[in-house]
Order: sequence, then structure tokens, then C-alpha cells
Amino acid sequence: MTETATLESHEFGAEVGRLLDLVVHSLYSEREIFLRELVANAADATDRRRFEALTHAALALPPEAKVRIVPEKAERRLLIADDGIGMTREDMIANLGTIARSGTRAFGASLADAKPEERPNLIGQFGVGFYSAFMVADRVEVTSRKAGTDEAWTWASEGRGNYTMAPATKDEPGTEIVLHIKSDADEYLDPVRLEAVVRKWADHITLPITIARDGVDQPANEGTALWRKAKADVSEQDAAAFYRHVSNNFDSPAVTLQWRAEGALEFYAMLFIPGMKPFEPMSDQERASKVRLHVRRMFITDRAELLPPWLRFVQGVVDTEDLPLNVSREMLQATPVLARIRRAVTNRVITELKNQAKEAETYKVIWNNFGAIIKEGVWEDGDHRKELAPLLRFKSSSVEGLTSFSDYVDRMKEGQEAIYFLVGDNAETLAGSAQLEGFRARGIEVLLFEDSIDAFWPERLDSFADKPLRSVTQGVADLATLAPSEAPEGDIADTEALIAAMKTALDKTVADVRATDRLVDSAVVLAAGGMGPDLQMQRLLRRAGRDAFGMPPILEINPRHRLIARLVAQVAAGEDIADQASVLFDLARLQDGELPTDPAGFARRIEMALANPAP
Repeated sequence: MTETATLESHEFGAEVGRLLDLVVHSLYSEREIFLRELVANAADATDRRRFEALTHAALALPPEAKVRIVPEKAERRLLIADDGIGMTREDMIANLGTIARSGTRAFGASLADAKPEERPNLIGQFGVGFYSAFMVADRVEVTSRKAGTDEAWTWASEGRGNYTMAPATKDEPGTEIVLHIKSDADEYLDPVRLEAVVRKWADHITLPITIARDGVDQPANEGTALWRKAKADVSEQDAAAFYRHVSNNFDSPAVTLQWRAEGALEFYAMLFIPGMKPFEPMSDQERASKVRLHVRRMFITDRAELLPPWLRFVQGVVDTEDLPLNVSREMLQATPVLARIRRAVTNRVITELKNQAKEAETYKVIWNNFGAIIKEGVWEDGDHRKELAPLLRFKSSSVEGLTSFSDYVDRMKEGQEAIYFLVGDNAETLAGSAQLEGFRARGIEVLLFEDSIDAFWPERLDSFADKPLRSVTQGVADLATLAPSEAPEGDIADTEALIAAMKTALDKTVADVRATDRLVDSAVVLAAGGMGPDLQMQRLLRRAGRDAFGMPPILEINPRHRLIARLVAQVAAGEDIADQASVLFDLARLQDGELPTDPAGFARRIEMALANPAP
């Protein structure tokens, strides 16, 4: 109880009004942060008392030390109490009366000679963090008694540039903070809402936290920072349960990574690669890592982007000693400490993927679930592009299952200079594509790319093991240097006049019409020009409404095919083959998974051909 007869009035520093406004309206993006800050301060004070008790037994913590949160709905008050070191009158003026003066920093000087294992984990600081209370309270009262003393004081302020100090009575050492809740912050008088905030931000603080419900203190936090335990002490079941907690998934992790970084940069990490795809397609999710950042067990944010977007499927926690608790999201993005943590965590995950890639069956699960996302890294991450290339897996025209670039290079035919690939929407459809006929006839393996990102990243990677990556739709000239395994059947028709007639009929629909020896069973096929994007990229550009970036394809005809021979005869007889040219072009588009340019016209021409078959 405060003794108002000796009430002292004090002024904050001249800059306080402006700084308080910054704290209340700008520093924190979520109002609920105030509870994290006050709980952090309470845990800090408790650790400080535990540390002091190592040399002063009289300061020992009570056996049931905890942080108590008591909502008093009728009085519109919220109490946060701890059994920590407490504060004297001078401490309160120094730490609460001067904005942004850190009790933690001042106390840190006394730790210089302490052994590392004896040092408390100080996570909060009275200062800017404490003043977040004014986001939800129009008056804050702090009553504190320092351990080892009998004197207590109450600090009180409405956050308007001044505060009061008055003697008080308090039976036990520690600190009690009373928030007089604003009219628009009723939610913070609801025990259920308070527990949700504690679970979110302070679930793994080792100090027990309780919330009063109907006069009974009930546990509000788990109190076990699993990632800070020795790896050998964490069971597979506990790790899986924690994975489900942080990821909101229902499966078990395919891979669990747990380690502690020591040295110039210190942090704990516990990360998981999920065992199954999320229900929501990864391509529809926000392209940002949601790995949780903690500072000495206290949750800070899941938007620190600790991993690059192409590793956004990785879940888990990174807990560091090297950041202040009350750091804003904007400051997080700029701090060099976080940049170093990002690099270290990213490199560790890549190393683990390399290790997993050595076990084909285990890695197959990871790749089938998240391979398309990993490919994004080849496209956008120049720092790791070459490292990621060996991790890529593909279906192939020549072997069952998945294969890698390294395996492909080992199987390359003598004289073959490039790694060939074909991009489409489905590997099974690609395997029967006319685009492959010339390559198959020459015993050349083609990798089958079936993800939408496959139209983009090969251009950035460019080569593997000094072998250029080349789309089969752009690799026509290469086939001329390699002889087919067997001589093709059929006579070669003289297609010069037919080609001229087809160019006239198709006009600007195609860039060129030419004969080719890369077809075996099909009459026609499309090819891309030597410059510019391949056919799949052009299709994607058209779907995005960017036709100007694509070029008309080249139509190639098979001079050994009987249909082409028949058209040669019709042109020689002076017949008009415009309809047949259009049908052949649309057939070539259908072979590549495209619709005819004029579906209705294509249907009519097919009907006429069926009604009047050629002799």
C-alpha cells in the first residue's frame, strides 16, 4: 500500500514526451507485445536474484518463484508480479525515471568476472521495453522491494512526462506492476487472451508463468526450451511434438536439425524439414521464411526471414544471445548480427540437404515434397546457385525414377557437348513428345522438367560441370553433328515447293518453315529460334499476357513422312494446301500441350478431312 503523505513528484527528461509517443505508437507493431516485455523484465529480475544468491545466500529465491499475471476485470487492472531481485528507490528512478536507460546493461558490468555458467540469462531491460505498457494502460504503478532490504517504493506515471515516487509496504522482495487498462484494451483483462499471448511470446521461458482464473493461479507456459537441451537428451517423440507445435502441421518431420553455434556468434537452432507437403500449395503461400526468432527463449517474431524464400518450407526456432529483446522489426532487418545468423543457418540447412542427398530414398521424399521450391533458389540466389545444382533431381527420357545432373553427365554420349532438357507440364506427356524423337534416335538422354519454375532457372544456372544446359527446342543444330543409331526409313521428299506454299499459307503465324531430320514418327514439330526464350518460356509469357516478348515459332516438317510426301504431290499438282498447313501447325501445337490457334476452324478442317479422305 502506498503512503501518499510523502509523495514525491519527478519530471522525466526533456525528450521523454516524444520518446513515449514513439514507443506507444511506432516502436511495436502489435499491442500485445507489452506483456512480452513485462514478462521478460520479470524473468530478467528473477535470474538476477538467482545470480546474486550464488554469493549471498540470504537472497535465495523462494522455491515457488514465478511470474504471476492477475487480471482484475471489475477494477480494470492487470497485475504482473515477480519474485526477482527488486529495486530500491534509486534503482527505480534510474531505471524507470530515465527513458532507455538499461538496468540490464548497468548490471552487466558486475558479470565481468563471473564464470560463463554462473551468468544469468538476462533477456529484458527496464527502459524502452517497460514503456510499452502505456500502449494498453493509461496509468502504470510499480511497487518494488529489493532483495536483502526491508524498504519498498511505488513508482507511478500516466506517461505524460512526469512520475511520482512514494514509500510503500511489500511483504516479500520482488516487483509488482499494476496496469490501469485503457477502455479500448479490454481483451487484456481476459485470462484466455492473456494465456494466448504468453503461449505465443513466452511459452519457453523456463521460469513458471501463471494466470489467475477465478482466484486460482493456473500454468500459462510450457517452460521447456527444447532447442537448448543437449541433442542426446531430446527424444524423437519430443522433437516431433515440438515440430507440430511450431509448424501447425500434423505429420512427423523428415529431418530434424539441432545444433548450437558458439564463438563470435552464439545461437541455438532446432529446425525441421516436414515429412509431407502442406495442404496449401507452397506456390500459393507467402514467399517468406517463418522460422521463429527467439532471444534467450523469448519469442520475438516469425518474420525475421532467417532463411531465404526458397527454404520457406523449413520450420523451427533460432534462439540467440546476441540481440536485445526489445528490437523492432525494422531494426532486425538492418542489424549485422541477424545477417550473420541468416548466413550461418542457411549454410547449415544446405549442408544438411547435401547429406540427405547421399541417401537416395530419404532424399526422394524431400525432393518430391519441396524440389520445386528449392529450384527457386537456383533462379534467385546467386550466392548459392552452384551449390544447389547438385541437389536438383529430374525425371529422364532414358532412366526410371529421379536422376541428377552428375548422373546425367556420367551417361552422356561420346561427342555430346550439352545437357538437354525439355520443359512442360507433365513428365509422362513429355516422354512421348515429338520433340524427343531426334534425340532418342541418336541415343541422347533428355531431362524432363515439369515444374513451372523450370522455364526460368536453367538460364541462370547456364551450365553444370562445364556442360551448357540447352532446351531441345533450341538444340536442333546440335543433332546435325551426331548420327542416328540406325538409318531412318523412307525416301526424302523434295519439300522446297511445299515449304514455300506453307510459308505463304501460314504467313506471320510462324517465323519459318523448314525440313528437319530430327523427326522419326511425327510429321511436324515446333522449334524455337536460335535467339530468345525457348517454347515453354514463350508459352508462359503468352499466358501472362506478354506476347511481345515471344517470337513466332518455327515449324519443322519431316520429309520422310508419308503425309508430307502427299502434300508435296498436291503442291506439284497445283492444289491449294492452306487448310492442310493450318492443320499441321495446330497439330504441332497440340503435341506441345497448346490449343489450336483457332479451335473452331481446326475442328472444321478435321471434319472436312475425315469426310473427304485423301486417296
